[in-house]
Amino acid sequence: MKVAFLFPGQGSQEPDLISNLPDHPAIRSTIDEASDVLNEDISQLDNVHRLNSNRNVQVCLLVTGVASARVLKSEGVRPDMVAGHSVGAFGSAVIAEVMEFRDALSIVKRRGEWMEEAYPTGYGMGVISGLTKRKVEEIIEKENNEEEPVYLANVNSNDQFTVSGSFLSMDRILEVMRKEGARKAERLNVSVPSHCPLMGPVAEKLDEALKTIPFKNPSIPYAGNRNARPLRDAKAIKEDLASSVAYPVRWHEVISLYYELGARLFVELMPGRVLTDLICQSFPTARSLAVSASGLHSAKMLTEHTRQMPH
Repeated sequence: MKVAFLFPGQGSQEPDLISNLPDHPAIRSTIDEASDVLNEDISQLDNVHRLNSNRNVQVCLLVTGVASARVLKSEGVRPDMVAGHSVGAFGSAVIAEVMEFRDALSIVKRRGEWMEEAYPTGYGMGVISGLTKRKVEEIIEKENNEEEPVYLANVNSNDQFTVSGSFLSMDRILEVMRKEGARKAERLNVSVPSHCPLMGPVAEKLDEALKTIPFKNPSIPYAGNRNARPLRDAKAIKEDLASSVAYPVRWHEVISLYYELGARLFVELMPGRVLTDLICQSFPTARSLAVSASGLHSAKMLTEHTRQMPH
């Protein structure tokens, strides 16, 4: 049985996500490395006030995901495949040995800053559960406003989707979703309109910046956000990391792909358990574990048990 490491994206952050990491040499060295690369104390970025910054959120998510993955790898737990949701893709690229952690830090910092500069206020994301994709698209098409647009963004499961755009239109659209029977239709804790055409200029900046960074082919399977397929060469991964900020994340297809490839244990790296909950809902015959909830030791033990199971 195969094991997949999953790296969460924005919306999974919580206050003290760096401060609450376990005391482990791999975690301390990761925090020290990040602080050295960015020339600031990373452990000071995770309070409530500083997490209002999109840039700080993205940096903290990258550090937390890579740090917890490095703990598991240092103890002999190595994934058979990796994937990351949105900014989590950079963490998965690091663990797949596609890019160096220091380069990922530099790019993610700028990615967060560029996104924030493009839409400092009035824009963000919302989440809808309990409607079909077709119904969500119909409501958006009917209720949208060209001057204050909203777009379908991420497809997280068969009945969970995110939207991106102007809060002025989004609040009205989310209200219609609730009236149409959505179990949940509310704003997310994301202050920029990710994964929609509004981020086109940011994608262009990322493309230029990534041209200066060395990439290698992945050492293990890596799934792209934009096309939900295995990306086997450095150029394709670089293109995915640049462009996906302006395109929906096809997350449900990513997990479906890995399930088809034999993954039966999905380990969600810190922080949060958003991705774990999605797998429990969509793939009840697979096992999923959120390190934040179950701990690193449980992740290690369950991984070892999974590998011993017959295929």
